[in-house]
Amino acid sequence: MSESNALVIGASQGIGLGFVQHLLQRPQIQTIYATYRAQASAAELFALAANHPERVCCLSVDVTQEEQIAACCEQIQADRLHWVINSVGILHEGELQPEKGLRQLNAESLTRYFQVNSIGAALWAKHLLPLLKHEERSILATISAKIGSIGDNHLGGWYGYRASKAALNMLMRTAAIEYRRRSPQTIVVTLHPGTTDTKLSKPFQRNVPPEKLFSVDRTVTQLLAVLDGVGKADSGQFFSWDGSLLPW
Repeated sequence: MSESNALVIGASQGIGLGFVQHLLQRPQIQTIYATYRAQASAAELFALAANHPERVCCLSVDVTQEEQIAACCEQIQADRLHWVINSVGILHEGELQPEKGLRQLNAESLTRYFQVNSIGAALWAKHLLPLLKHEERSILATISAKIGSIGDNHLGGWYGYRASKAALNMLMRTAAIEYRRRSPQTIVVTLHPGTTDTKLSKPFQRNVPPEKLFSVDRTVTQLLAVLDGVGKADSGQFFSWDGSLLPW
């Protein structure tokens, strides 16, 4: 492929930062736009940008604010994007913790899960369409989670996280159908990264067998292999880290 451009959403740490690091190793990718929410947690991203000022452009975006998403898309000077990887997600944050039972449910927590894990991704799909709509292959990939599979839910619990990821899958599946019509070269997929050693999973790692806890480097390597292999017929699908399809 000729020179291309990428956007990594939620690139300040974890899997998102890993994607920026790996995409920098691909010389055909000319510019990597990388979004972050809080400066305090983006030191590594800023260091990457300082080392690669001609290739990494950092943009401040809170995905719960549509006007910031729209402004970010307007700031991107490239006429077209070829890679968009959305790694934004929330599982715990201060008092927000995965629910073990119905008695722990409250509307405020559920709303927060949906704002970050579901609604933001759909708004990105809305505003990114003009940047992805061109004659070359492009990818809009969003990090989901196997725990958002309704068919695979055998344990219960974690109501807000499960439901928000299931909603994410439906929103992106629906977006894929519209993109197929309006931007036919764009492949829209959701991805399950596996349990990765990040801040998101840290409080819940004790029950994960060591061989099933992936480093960020391994996770990103695996997911990029999946994305490199998908075609237009795969748009709208939900892939696991090993390339297998997951049940809805």
